[in-house]
Amino acid sequence: MSIFNRDEDDGIARGEAALLVVPEIVQKPASRSADARIAEASGLAEAIGIEVVDSRAYRIRAIKPGSLFGMGQVEEMAELADDAKAGLVIVDGALTPVQQKTLEDKTKRKVIDRTGLILEIFGERAATAEGRLQVELAHLDYQAGRLVRSWTHLERQRGGFGFLGGPGETQIEADRRMIRDRMAKIRKELEQVKKTRGLHRDRRQRAPWPVVALVGYTNAGKSTLFNRLTRASVMAEDLLFATLDPTMREIRVPGHDKVILSDTVGFVSDLPTQLVAAFRATLEEVESADLILHVRDISHGDSEAQAEDVEQVLAELGLDGDGAPPRLEIWNKMDLLSGERREQVVNEALRRDDVLAISAQTGEGVDAMLERVGTMLTPDTTLYTIELPAGDGARLSWLHSRGKVQESSVEGDVMTLKVELSAEAKARFDAL
Repeated sequence: MSIFNRDEDDGIARGEAALLVVPEIVQKPASRSADARIAEASGLAEAIGIEVVDSRAYRIRAIKPGSLFGMGQVEEMAELADDAKAGLVIVDGALTPVQQKTLEDKTKRKVIDRTGLILEIFGERAATAEGRLQVELAHLDYQAGRLVRSWTHLERQRGGFGFLGGPGETQIEADRRMIRDRMAKIRKELEQVKKTRGLHRDRRQRAPWPVVALVGYTNAGKSTLFNRLTRASVMAEDLLFATLDPTMREIRVPGHDKVILSDTVGFVSDLPTQLVAAFRATLEEVESADLILHVRDISHGDSEAQAEDVEQVLAELGLDGDGAPPRLEIWNKMDLLSGERREQVVNEALRRDDVLAISAQTGEGVDAMLERVGTMLTPDTTLYTIELPAGDGARLSWLHSRGKVQESSVEGDVMTLKVELSAEAKARFDAL
């Protein structure tokens, strides 16, 4: 699905050249530098095959209701787009329908804002029926206020009576009613999906198998870690929003023969409000998790700001206080660090109990992470002394995979082990 009409006159094609514009609003200071915002927005554009050929940050002291930018700045944008032969202007911020139309009229080019760009990515990447429904819902919500600009067939006027509110008014209202009806239908379908997922969750909790959810800023390496742990082939490219639909697989960690690992949609700063609401169902897997692994790209220059964005979304989900699942920060992409910076990160991770430094790409630190996950999922364990026939390889392997073997010795035909096990694991071992 695309939020744009892809005809010859009004389409965005892969390989489209774009001018990227970053508004720096004085009254609303951003947590990131203009260069960092340009880099991220360029990555968003790249994710759908748009080439940013030039970029510019504009300082805005007073927001212009009709255009956001000052007219002098808008004229410069048009000149920059001409010089760069850019057929598209991307504004890394939110535009009202009026501002968007004004900028298009003045620059003589198609203009999209950050919300439109992210919706376009989501439209291309959603793979499951639920994901497509969520994207369509967000897309309709976004388009509802842009009917006059975007829907070319509205030029066909119905009737000609002045009391109807002007030419085309009846058609616009009919289209708005159609959008409202479609959105209501989608919400009902998503509610059914939510109920089905809830039943699946209830079934898992009765099993009971613990659930570990991977969360993090987009492109932090969640899917690469997921693939390493599950040997799956989830899309894991160096692209923003490579994963949109929740993926779940079972893995084994020390002390547990089965753990459900969930890979979730990546977070991003200034996520469009339409998508926050539409993807809430996707993030419900995080709400029901027994443990949250917050994966961070520790090599990124804005790692701290990205972490704050993730924490903000988790707080909005009610996952930041008493009763929230325990959380462990995973500082990923250690393979991209070297020298003094790497030493600094390693030392900081060692000082903290809530952090582990790894490389999902090379496997560095992953085994230690699994050990910690196993411990956090079974905080209440007991040290048992267990005797086994020396040749009982099956039950010995079971103990090693589901518990922590502290000591072992063999005398004659008897092997004696001291093993940390949860009460549940001990009961299951006794039943073997």
